[in-house]
Amino acid sequence: MAACVRRDGAAPAARWGALAAGTALVVAVAAPGAYAADAPVTGGGVELLANVPKPEGLAHSTAYNSDLAFTGHYVIGGNYDGFVVYDIADPAAPEIVSEVLCPGGQGDVSVNGDLLYLSVDYPRADEECGSPPVSPTEPDGFEGIRIFDISDKTNPQYLAAVRTDCGSHTHTLVPGADGERDYVYVSSYSPSEGFPNCQPPHDKIAIIEVPHDAPEEAAIVNEPVFFPDGGQESTTGCHDITAYPERGIAAAACLGDGLLLDISDPVRPAVIDRVRDENFAFWHSATFTNDAANVVFVDELGGGSAAVCDEETGPERGADAVYSLEGEGEALSLKFRSYYKLPRHQSETENCVAHNGSLIPVPGADFFVQSWYQGGVSIIDLTDPDHPVEIGYLDRGPWDPNTLRTAGSWSAYYYNGHVYSSGIQRGLDVLRLTDPRLTPAEDVTMVEFNPQTQPALPSG
Repeated sequence: MAACVRRDGAAPAARWGALAAGTALVVAVAAPGAYAADAPVTGGGVELLANVPKPEGLAHSTAYNSDLAFTGHYVIGGNYDGFVVYDIADPAAPEIVSEVLCPGGQGDVSVNGDLLYLSVDYPRADEECGSPPVSPTEPDGFEGIRIFDISDKTNPQYLAAVRTDCGSHTHTLVPGADGERDYVYVSSYSPSEGFPNCQPPHDKIAIIEVPHDAPEEAAIVNEPVFFPDGGQESTTGCHDITAYPERGIAAAACLGDGLLLDISDPVRPAVIDRVRDENFAFWHSATFTNDAANVVFVDELGGGSAAVCDEETGPERGADAVYSLEGEGEALSLKFRSYYKLPRHQSETENCVAHNGSLIPVPGADFFVQSWYQGGVSIIDLTDPDHPVEIGYLDRGPWDPNTLRTAGSWSAYYYNGHVYSSGIQRGLDVLRLTDPRLTPAEDVTMVEFNPQTQPALPSG
């Protein structure tokens, strides 16, 4: 699997020797900017500008590249075995400035100032980088959040860790209103009676408070239960939460349920509305439009490892679902508007389904860039929520034309003039958008960007 399957009782084999307590193995690497020899297919003013292959230490096929976070002229690329820091001051020639080997699965990342948060979703023997994998039946195994100091991008330092029930499949950063602390919402799922640290019913998230001036004191401050009635039968936790702090709301994708949350008090999020969809197999993630009039939920049919961008699966499964937010305050509700599915059918050897994306910050319009694994990257016009349409794309073609293997774009996000795509196998791609409708986005500059923490963008 790529994004969803977890807890099979066997974490990936340990590949790195034990490291000294409190440290991570960091390797400075220079990387080329030229893209791979295969010829991608593009349309609608999308150009492949550069590619940085996975560095040698993370080049093996099961060290999947995962999510991305952005700070200044750097992008942080998560990986199942740690993370990579890229310098993107010149988007046409990005360079790797450091590589942190710290295995633990998933490798979801977010950043605030000098602090970086990393999700650990496969149990390890202890909290340290380099500790060997253990079975989820091991009561002393560690899963949760690791915290790093990245003030020196060439030499990140491991600071602390917080254990959470069922580990951390993903997490969402919610900055404290006082600017002195972060709240980290930890999402995880798939409990079992046989897992001492992941017991059913797992109908909650964990909220970690991290003081900026003392991150080593990070601790869980609440574990709110979202499903006191048990939720949908398939709901055993949440997969991902997207927060919109300026609006005081969040959208939670929780396997069998989609939730709208009030996060005006970030320590005590409350469920405002809950929706289900018979066409959705796995509520995976969400993105609000800038005016918060609509939200796009994602269905990861097949867990990311299946080839479901085909005629047989159809246009309403493994797709996006657009919902409008109606009413105000506690009376807010979600109303279904439409589906969007990648319009280009993919082959049976290409895992393809809706996955991670973000808004393209064009004032007064709703444009969205989204990854589709081996379906590539899609640029979508969401301005009419009843009729979303693709206006551009990049399709890399199959990683292996003869065998279905996990590959493709895990995440595709717009940041300061370019799209950055995290290729599970191929590494980091940088895309240029030349469609004139998207040109106004170039006037929007972000100092930092965590895609699951939506900023308020210029509205017009």
